[in-house]
Amino acid sequence: MPIYEFKCHACGFFDEVMGKMSDPSSMACPKCRKLTFQKLISASSFQLTGSGWYATDFKNKKTEPKKNEVKKTSKETVKENV
Repeated sequence: MPIYEFKCHACGFFDEVMGKMSDPSSMACPKCRKLTFQKLISASSFQLTGSGWYATDFKNKKTEPKKNEVKKTSKETVKENV
């Protein structure tokens, strides 16, 4: 279950609450008991990594020559064939 940040607009109490996405976005404040304890919009605190996730599977994988690998020019190729 994801962790959400909540803040009471009446007393300013702030807390993180674990809950379902379908849970209501406001509830009673644990400190002042008013119905002004609301879910805040914030960035997620996790990142999906590893094989099978979008960040690794669909990147544009361009192959670059290795540093030690030298490409021969067309003049060098002609000299070898002669």
